Amino acid sequence: MISLSHVYKAYGNKPVLTDVSVRFPSGQITSLIGPNGAGKTTLLMLIARLQAASGGELSIEGRDIGTIPVRDYAKRVATLRQAPEFNLRLTVDELVAFGRFPYSRGNMTSADREAVDDAICFLSLQKLRHAYIDELSGGQRQMAFLAMTIAQQTDYLLLDEPLNNLDMKHAVMIMRALRRLCDEQGRTVILVVHDINFAANYSDHIVAMKRGTVHRSGPVAEVVNEDCLRELFDLDFEILRGGPGFVCNYFNPSTSRELI
Repeated sequence: MISLSHVYKAYGNKPVLTDVSVRFPSGQITSLIGPNGAGKTTLLMLIARLQAASGGELSIEGRDIGTIPVRDYAKRVATLRQAPEFNLRLTVDELVAFGRFPYSRGNMTSADREAVDDAICFLSLQKLRHAYIDELSGGQRQMAFLAMTIAQQTDYLLLDEPLNNLDMKHAVMIMRALRRLCDEQGRTVILVVHDINFAANYSDHIVAMKRGTVHRSGPVAEVVNEDCLRELFDLDFEILRGGPGFVCNYFNPSTSRELI
């Protein structure tokens, strides 16, 4: 479990996160949702140790993350940043192999090679493994970067807006893959996502943020309701329930009710 206690982050005199205390349960998908500027990405980057908190405590399985050596932390927590850029001309296979760097330090072993193969197969990228990254579509490229993150074989995966600018098919493919990582391998996934319907239907847990603090946190059914989402986004919502999932209608919920 990853825990934050009274975490504070400021850039100069501008606070971005204020008194954030929250827990991310192990073996589940947690979606960070909320309006722009709520502090979601900043919170994720603090957990990733790509930024430093201005105050408060962050721990993983009860241990202060700042006390864990960088190489050891990279074997426990993998991070995929928003719109990652690679200026090198790499194939999918070569890119995914970068996920093994905390272990191989550039000298790939048979175990590293197997981890790369497993990640590529997990996302059904076998036909693309020798294709160059700069020749792929946006969705294919995002799948390749996700495979690199999976190949790192960490217990925790942190993903910053992995669905950004993807078509529906690739967005669904990625969310299904993340769901399988949790269900089949017991991995813990924390992601920033703007599409509330993806968050509602693929997550176990949701952390809703607004103005740099936690607005609501809990299982999906406790957070995905009209009152909470209205307060969070300043929009009217209608939650339609069918089978095991939700549809969060925010386009014109009052008209929708009249038509139904």
